[in-house]
Amino acid sequence: MAVHEKELLEALSSSRILTSMITPAVLISACGTLIFSTSARLGRIFDRVNVMKGEVEAIITGHISFPEERMKHLNGQINLQRQRASLIQKAMVSLYTATLLFVTSSLAIAVNVAYGSIDQAWIPTLIALCGGLFLFIASAVLLYESRFNLRFVYQSIHFIEFLEKKAVEQQK
Repeated sequence: MAVHEKELLEALSSSRILTSMITPAVLISACGTLIFSTSARLGRIFDRVNVMKGEVEAIITGHISFPEERMKHLNGQINLQRQRASLIQKAMVSLYTATLLFVTSSLAIAVNVAYGSIDQAWIPTLIALCGGLFLFIASAVLLYESRFNLRFVYQSIHFIEFLEKKAVEQQK
């Protein structure tokens, strides 16, 4: 067995590769968790839009009280949901990009440990840093999106209070 082949075999069987790949693996797991929860947020938006569609149909057919006020409220809610869906889609793109970069970084670490040199060690680090940047962008977008969700909740509460007030006025 040639010296180079023996060094390669030792490098591949070394635990250095696996230990070097742990940090990107943890970040991949973090991205996966965020992707899962962000997908759930998008699903909740879809469910809410379907409910609003039913409310609009009830307004059109005249089966619901205060149609003008409800339509105005629903238009605001639909606009918020449209903005939220767009932000969540952007966050998902960033999360998938971050995951891709972390997987690439992990593979680049393995290749560098097995075949590379110290002069090429910056490549996996740069790839991982780019993944971190996309993870940061996704987190910032999700933080911003949560403000839209809060506006949605507040507007819904205000409309419920309006309906309660109207119900009390009608009872008098």
